[in-house]
Amino acid sequence: MRRSPGLWAPYASGVELVTPGARTPMTRADGGWWSCDVRLADGDRYAFRLDGGDPRPDPRGLALPDGPHGSSAWYDPAGFAWSDDGWRGVPLEGSVVYEAHVGTFTPGGTLDSAAERLGHLADLGVDVVELLPLASFPGRHNWGYDGVAPYSVHEAYGGPAALQRFVDAAHGHGLGVCLDVVYNHLGPDGNFLAEIGPYFTDKHTTPWGKAVNFDDRDSDEVRRWVLDNVRQWLRDFHVDGLRLDAVHEYHDDGALPLLEEMSREVDELAEETGRPLWLVAESDRNDPRTVTPRGRGAAVAGLGVHGQWADDVHHAVHVALTGETQGYYADFADPEALPKVLRTPFFHDGTYSSFRGRRHGRVVDPETVPGWRFVASLQTHDQVGNRARGERLSMLVDPGLLACGAAVLLTSPYTPMLFMGEEWGAGTPWQFFTDHTDRAVAEGTREGRRAEFGSHGWDESQVPDPQDPETFRRSLLDWSEPGREPHARLLAWYRDLLAARRAHPDLRDPRLGRADATWADRLLTVRRGAFLVAANLSDRPRTVEAVAAGGAVLLAWDPDVAVRDGRLELPPHSPVVLSR
Repeated sequence: MRRSPGLWAPYASGVELVTPGARTPMTRADGGWWSCDVRLADGDRYAFRLDGGDPRPDPRGLALPDGPHGSSAWYDPAGFAWSDDGWRGVPLEGSVVYEAHVGTFTPGGTLDSAAERLGHLADLGVDVVELLPLASFPGRHNWGYDGVAPYSVHEAYGGPAALQRFVDAAHGHGLGVCLDVVYNHLGPDGNFLAEIGPYFTDKHTTPWGKAVNFDDRDSDEVRRWVLDNVRQWLRDFHVDGLRLDAVHEYHDDGALPLLEEMSREVDELAEETGRPLWLVAESDRNDPRTVTPRGRGAAVAGLGVHGQWADDVHHAVHVALTGETQGYYADFADPEALPKVLRTPFFHDGTYSSFRGRRHGRVVDPETVPGWRFVASLQTHDQVGNRARGERLSMLVDPGLLACGAAVLLTSPYTPMLFMGEEWGAGTPWQFFTDHTDRAVAEGTREGRRAEFGSHGWDESQVPDPQDPETFRRSLLDWSEPGREPHARLLAWYRDLLAARRAHPDLRDPRLGRADATWADRLLTVRRGAFLVAANLSDRPRTVEAVAAGGAVLLAWDPDVAVRDGRLELPPHSPVVLSR
């Protein structure tokens, strides 16, 4: 379909549309928008030239075939031939999420090659595949959080048409798709938005510099730019949900917070489309108001976001499994941390955080907010990749302890999320890698990484160079591993746990505070309705007393598990799920 592109550039005196061999003056309209009567077809290159400056790509452009420093290419998502007419969506409630990075999920590193592995995810028993950010960035390889064009899909992954093919294929496998989106900052290289309009403000600062302008002068169109992008993915690309990166860096002092406005528009779009659509926020605040429904809450109405990450669950389980207590893990060495996060998602819910040097968080009201609104995990791209050498949990503990962690997570009241390869205990690391084309940015990234870990006592020469192509290649999943031990056994364990979670409502009961959890001498027991989940993290056999008569083993990692005379005998590094 041919259409005329427009541009919001409120401070420009003149704007031209630049197409191959032509420069067409644009006409200013109300609100700082510029337009012209030039019709573009799919694939046509175009850019905008403001006040005689260099041509710049479209802030709402979907394709950047030559990268962020090149022209946009017109792409009309309405031209895609969908085959998912029967798709009725997947709610966040009751789902299990699988986080994947397109560039390292498969050797091909594209959305099309990732689609070839959707059968594995369907057989595993997850419900949603969450893709790390796809927005275009300089170079070929990046985690995605240096994206500079939020409306686009990175060309090396296949561009926007490949995302539509992936979503269509996922729906065909019965899988929903969640897209990780970044609205709190843009990357440093190829970021031209400040030349076009007031997309940033010095009213607030973030770890990346000036904040995105959500509440300063002329911020209305910046907010609309974000809200329209949310609608684009959910409506035009049939994506089922969005994960919102670091919403605590959305600096917005207005009476109507952007998150509330966003959740309202998503709910309205869900009603229009007739399928569930949802948002999951990454937030460092431990504030349940983020996911409290709008208009409800004890003191203040909630923002109505549908879910949020619960990192405290990760931290408590990680410390229990590994014994690591450095940095922010220190607080979670508290013997009450693990049982508490199995009852409520925030260990810090108004308690003192030694890492922050102050009280942190707020209590979750179980009558208002159910557990499924909190996404919990054993591993994520952050918790693995932000280690100095990108070690997965499988590089820190043995398969039996991995199985214990899986049993705890997948029988919890939360929405579980797996990190790609976790299900088979992948032996490959997932390291911090970049492919910056700007030499200054590349060197700054390299030196910043070394300095960060050098200050923590690391030999800087042992910290992988993010710009080294080998750092990226080491991070690729090895798809031969699931077919051999010990990976095959762990994969079967994950499949069995996921099947049990689906089959038995008690194992996914989202009501908070109902789990009777005890943790002593490295033995964890959790009573969940008609089931007992026990995990022996110690190096010696343990006995769980007072198991109900007639109790039967539903799932056991170790075949030597036995129930005798009301006592459960559990080998070292071994979990079991018992029906009571």
